[in-house]
Amino acid sequence: MKVKGIVHKYADNVDTDVIIPARYLTSADPGHLRQHCMEDIDSGFVSRVSEGDIMVAGKNFGCGSSREHAPVAIKASGISLVIAEDFARIFYRNAINVGLPILECPEAAKAIQAGDELEVDFDTGIITDNTRGESWQAKPFPEFIKKIIDAGGLLDYTRRKINNG
Repeated sequence: MKVKGIVHKYADNVDTDVIIPARYLTSADPGHLRQHCMEDIDSGFVSRVSEGDIMVAGKNFGCGSSREHAPVAIKASGISLVIAEDFARIFYRNAINVGLPILECPEAAKAIQAGDELEVDFDTGIITDNTRGESWQAKPFPEFIKKIIDAGGLLDYTRRKINNG
């Protein structure tokens, strides 16, 4: 699977409270969460993001509380992939659980700039910055994680397994 999109870039230590502020946790509806994604760190994000765009950040992305709402909000906003130097472990797991693709690649996360156009191959882990003409190698997902993401998340993956034996 490949994705292609425009980059929205963020710094280190983006926590779940700025990904989706607590005041909007009155609903778990992805459509509601989408409307407020990144609101406290980037008030124009929702109006700029397009389906398929890519989020890039520095270290410790998704730190803070363990709310699953954060990757749901990002995925619902249209972001097809998050690339970061590294992720908070609970965010990493929650992202996989909801079917939001994420890749750790410190070199790429440092070099890529907002507005760049990226193309990413999930099978190989190759990240290509079409704007700058550079490429990086991220560690691709193991097969079992690819299957969870391809299914749209852990719940859908489990439903498929139960229904298909």
